[in-house]
Amino acid sequence: MSDKNDLQAVDRAILRAVQQDCRLSNAQLAEKVGLSASACWRRVRMLEEAGVISGYAAQVNPDLAGLEFHAIVHVRLTRHDRDAVRRVMTELTVRPEIVECYATTGQYDYHLRVLCADMTAYRHFLDDFLFRLPAIESAQTNVVMESIKPRGVIPV
Repeated sequence: MSDKNDLQAVDRAILRAVQQDCRLSNAQLAEKVGLSASACWRRVRMLEEAGVISGYAAQVNPDLAGLEFHAIVHVRLTRHDRDAVRRVMTELTVRPEIVECYATTGQYDYHLRVLCADMTAYRHFLDDFLFRLPAIESAQTNVVMESIKPRGVIPV
């Protein structure tokens, strides 16, 4: 499997099914996609080994887990030399409050999805972490008022 075009219809069916419910047994998945259990197991293993399936996870409701403050933070750097960028990327990836991080083109260098318990915790995140990184020029916060589509399924 050298690229995404190598995926067959049955692979796509498997990917759709496991995205909807990764707790399906192999037998249930096989029945759902029209394969024998052994053929299904082989296809899933192939997708895992190729990195198409990169992991399995539970969906957690942040509000019910005590993380009621949800923001999208747009970050601009003061400089873009290799060492500064590497340090910022390293620091951003280890903070548990940052659940998603994207390096992008455009006005901002990074877009972060941040979850915290409340506004006080978010203020500490900014003051004690983000604004202490030397390469950070600015951060604009957009508070999420409502999650319309919190977890999208990859359209395979």
